[in-house]
Amino acid sequence: MPAETTTAIRTCPLCEATCGLELTIAGDRIVKVRGDADDVFSKGFICPKGASIAELHDDPDRVRAPLLRRPDGGFDEVSWDEAFAFIDERFRAVEAEHGRQAFGAYVGNPAAHALGALLYGRVLLKALGTRNVFSASTVDQMPKQLSAALMFGTGLSVPVPDLDRTMHLLVLGADPLVSNGSLMTSPDARGRLRGIRARGGKLVVVDPRRSRTAREADEHHFIRPGGDALLLMAIVHTLFDEDLANPGAHLAPHLSGLDEVRELADPFSPEAVAGRTGIAAPEIRRMARELAGSSPAAVYGRIGTTTQAFGTLASWLIDVINVLIGDLDRPGGAMFTTPVAGSSNTAGTPGRGRGTDVHRWSSRVGGRGEVFGELPAACLAEEIETPGEGRIRALFTIAGNPVLSTPNGDRLADALDTLDLMVSVDLYRNETTRHAHVILPSPSPLERSHYDVALYAFAVRNVANYSPPALPLREGALDEWQILLRLTGIVTGQGPDADVAAIDAFVAGEFARRATVTASGPAEGRDPQDLLADVGDRVGPERLLDLMLRTGPFGGGTEGVTLAKLEAAPHGLDLGPLQSRIPEVLRTASGTIELAPPLIASDVPRLQAHLDAGDDDGLVLIGRRQLRSNNSWMHNLPKLVSGPERCTVLVHPLDAERLGIADGEPAAVSSAHGRIELTAQVTDDMMPGVVSIPHGWGHDLDGAALDVAREHAGVNVNLLGDAGTLEALTGNAVLNGIPVAVASAVPVG
Repeated sequence: MPAETTTAIRTCPLCEATCGLELTIAGDRIVKVRGDADDVFSKGFICPKGASIAELHDDPDRVRAPLLRRPDGGFDEVSWDEAFAFIDERFRAVEAEHGRQAFGAYVGNPAAHALGALLYGRVLLKALGTRNVFSASTVDQMPKQLSAALMFGTGLSVPVPDLDRTMHLLVLGADPLVSNGSLMTSPDARGRLRGIRARGGKLVVVDPRRSRTAREADEHHFIRPGGDALLLMAIVHTLFDEDLANPGAHLAPHLSGLDEVRELADPFSPEAVAGRTGIAAPEIRRMARELAGSSPAAVYGRIGTTTQAFGTLASWLIDVINVLIGDLDRPGGAMFTTPVAGSSNTAGTPGRGRGTDVHRWSSRVGGRGEVFGELPAACLAEEIETPGEGRIRALFTIAGNPVLSTPNGDRLADALDTLDLMVSVDLYRNETTRHAHVILPSPSPLERSHYDVALYAFAVRNVANYSPPALPLREGALDEWQILLRLTGIVTGQGPDADVAAIDAFVAGEFARRATVTASGPAEGRDPQDLLADVGDRVGPERLLDLMLRTGPFGGGTEGVTLAKLEAAPHGLDLGPLQSRIPEVLRTASGTIELAPPLIASDVPRLQAHLDAGDDDGLVLIGRRQLRSNNSWMHNLPKLVSGPERCTVLVHPLDAERLGIADGEPAAVSSAHGRIELTAQVTDDMMPGVVSIPHGWGHDLDGAALDVAREHAGVNVNLLGDAGTLEALTGNAVLNGIPVAVASAVPVG
């Protein structure tokens, strides 16, 4: 007799779009996945990743029991108690011999999409007490977070385009039709961007590749990779030069550094930067005039602007322009989300904060400064390899695959094999976790609850949506937060059998205490125990989330948002369009928008030197994002990797003819640091002099248990990068604008 079917509503956790899903369940099987037409944010939109979530849950390669590595490199399934006992013994041995600075941690991108990992990963990192913390943030986004922090006060104070009301959007180095937003949570980005044109507005894209978004745009400009900061500086120059800079009455009282910005931009006229950017001076001036003349307008940039040599300058200039055209914090411009769960861009005394201190310590080997408590991920290998006090001897990874996502991954792979202890919390035995001594399996996304604490902080509309688990945990499995707290018990000396409930209660108590001493917060002055009593008998992520909701900007009082209200609204709560938030959102020490932060201003001479060096016509490499891929962790699902080969090198026809490259034939791409071979795809979607290879591939390494991904292995583009070539202010990996040579790899004879 067929199993009775039920329906579950949940938010997709597989990318930044946060789309609603409607799941049809028969017994313990997902038999149908479609978009939730009643979701308040996505309104039925779904992409191939969300449609494949059942494949992820059922993937036979997914790790379902703790794995312990044998001396020969293979793995055996063991019990949870055996796994934690092994970790405890090794942990204590490393600590006794080398101390706490011999430990390191790497947190990968998927952790930002997992409620338990996001909340309790922080607990583990704090308990570790090491300065050797690395994450995917220094692979793709740290320049934007730093520039936002220096201008507005926190790394989460990132303005996002008000897509549903803007009339002119300038997009640089981003492909939101594929990403559905990035640091701009926006399900159905295609529909929202088409809405701009339907209102009579204009979409302009600047990108070295004619991306899907560029093909939808009213106007597309090819730009020489790495030239974004020069283009943006020339737009700033034009706004001042033609008396178009007008921040407006709503911003003027809250600005500092306007004259300094004018002075910094003075040498970067459109005529001066035209050759270096590939965009003619009259076009640059027209772009500036149209931004200033449109009402309202916004500038947005993403990975193409952050993974380059001038990532922080480009990120800063985007928001400088939003200020100068008067459209920062204005409906239809670039605005600040009001996240429903309390966060660092909502808490504290309105309009004033401590500001941002960075480079408080440096990496041991390369001397790279920390940012927000993290060191550059590209430095991880050298910190493991290099002898001396503070050398990393033990590493914890949470949902990451830096062997594929950071430069010189082959070097990192070799380094990982020298560790005395490596513990990975992950769904898979992938190219990185294959080196672990212990792999602790996190549950399937459908077996755990979900709320996008991180991503709703960058949403283009104020929304909230909580999803309970769609399926029960398998018998004997641990939830991710329980895994992380058992590790915390080991790290804090409580042993492998620590009382997880007691640690969780302590964490919740600290959450409540901080909320009651936060000035101007809804819980200011309350007794922490009373606040805890309000959430009842909840435990784990649900207790912390309920506390965050109750003490967030929409919490407090009888009408405030609580977890119970979200549970009663499975399609989400729509709390309205983005609202103006200056000055209350500002957390700089001055209480103003710092238009010319000294650290950023100190990097402008480097940009000037780049401009003075003259034109460079050598071949350079950029990456590209793909709709059916999410970095390296979605390639083991047949639905997502089937079809035409996607790990190809895109080459312009003129370059292909000059280099003897034929469409569909193998090509060799080499840099000063590596060489790879892959299929060439000749297309005029590329700017001449630029080639493109997607990231996240290279699944042919021994020891990884990813059978489907291995059949579609592709190549690891980051083997062409250089762990020593990092963005100056943040240490972010430079993955775009890498000089390369391309030649035919067709066998001779």
